Amino acid sequence: MDSVIEVQRQTHEEIEHLERALYTVLAKPQPTHQTRLQNEHKASQLLDRIHSRVVTLNNLYEDDDTRKAEIDAISAPAQQNDLSAFYDRLAKITEHHTKYPDTTVGGFELELAAFLDENEEYEDEEFEQDDPVALMFSGEEGYGKYLDLYANHTTYNNLKHIGKRLGYLQYLDALLAAQSGPVHRELPKECRLHRDYELYIRALHAYLMSFMKRTQPLVDIEGQQRDAEQEFNKYWESAESEEWEDSRQAKVQENGNGEAGIWCAACQKMYSKQTVYDAHLNSKKHIKAAQKQAAAEAPLANPNGPPASETTPHPNGESSHASPKNKHRPAAFYTHLSTQLLRALAPALNDTKSNVERRFSLTAREREQELLEQSRKPPPAPKAGANGEGAEEEEEEERIYNPLKLPLGWDGKPIPYWLYKLHGLGVEYRCEICSDHVYMGRKNFERHFQESRHAFGMRALGLPNTKHFHEITRIEDALALAEKLKREGRNEIFEQETMEELEDEEGNVYNKKTYEDLKKQGLI
Repeated sequence: MDSVIEVQRQTHEEIEHLERALYTVLAKPQPTHQTRLQNEHKASQLLDRIHSRVVTLNNLYEDDDTRKAEIDAISAPAQQNDLSAFYDRLAKITEHHTKYPDTTVGGFELELAAFLDENEEYEDEEFEQDDPVALMFSGEEGYGKYLDLYANHTTYNNLKHIGKRLGYLQYLDALLAAQSGPVHRELPKECRLHRDYELYIRALHAYLMSFMKRTQPLVDIEGQQRDAEQEFNKYWESAESEEWEDSRQAKVQENGNGEAGIWCAACQKMYSKQTVYDAHLNSKKHIKAAQKQAAAEAPLANPNGPPASETTPHPNGESSHASPKNKHRPAAFYTHLSTQLLRALAPALNDTKSNVERRFSLTAREREQELLEQSRKPPPAPKAGANGEGAEEEEEEERIYNPLKLPLGWDGKPIPYWLYKLHGLGVEYRCEICSDHVYMGRKNFERHFQESRHAFGMRALGLPNTKHFHEITRIEDALALAEKLKREGRNEIFEQETMEELEDEEGNVYNKKTYEDLKKQGLI
């Protein structure tokens, strides 16, 4: 067994290392939402490790007997040639290293260094799918930017006595209305007092709690919820909580003996007589309702439960509430907690609404294209040195010094000036047929006569792009040359027309010009 004092010293050292690592994580730049969320989750894990070691250290300090025995053994006066305690510990250390020969020295520091370098691995494309933070969110949540409330919206529209069903955007507006009052105060009272509403508001609260923990790991959400519970206790004791009292069950029914009515929590029904209540306990409807209630999630354990004076135990294990309002306490409790969470998530709700409106305006093809663009991870930013030297060098390389505006070569840098003069790249050649496009240099100018731009311009003029029109750049000159070639009988310029062959009804094949002449004479 290791020395208690040595374990305390080692625990203190580990806490100091973890605190330095926490400072390193929180001091990292956070240019994107993903980086911020990864750093916060890493900081949360470090805080959990620090807390566990602090608890261990506190328990060691409170163990006075062990510490006192250790200190007494160290401070006891040493007898001459009495090294038995030293050799006992040496034997234990030797035995330990013999049993575990592969024990790594400084393992905690190596583990902590590997933990801090995990984010750098996730920046590579091959590790993108292994990002543990990304696996926490669904595709609709967009790495924690938006809320995925489609399932809650469906449950909301299926509530009984809801009245008017809402679209998804209207449902988000109803949740945003929690900034000025309790959530879902727009629902009728008979809907909020129904069992289905209690199940719905429990599920909504569970999702909001999960989303808060995933997107804000450094926030003490549990502490905020405890404060909200205290506020609810004060609210429930005030007169404002009467809105959760069912008017149909507010009046306690009495039988002929003056006994109070009995409420069955499973069947959600009040029975006026004890005999009627006992008789319905063996019915199939009650047994099925009791099984369903037992399978449902139990209410959150907190001091806001109904006091013992308000519940009346029954010999068969059932309990009846003397106040009909108390059976709606869980629904009111989760409504209050959900309202507090929605107020804290107001920015995310607004972003969710804006994102839904934007996506509704996109076509199916645009949505697919957006998903493809999101799946392509942008290249990582350059890593700067201690004084940002890496970033400055990168900026200097991007800024190319080119005062003469020389063309760029194959390496992305300006070509030498002598090469620029040799090829005559400073001379402009304008072609009117190519819509006054300017070509720099003689070589580029001669090459353009065989390119698609010039061929399209000649086709627009009704002229073939042959060698006769080489070096002709003006439209007027090209048309004059075409008329001159026709007058001289050089019909090879129009060989495209003669090359085209047509067939008459009898199957005879003629070229285009012969076919048109015979048709004009009426021979075809």
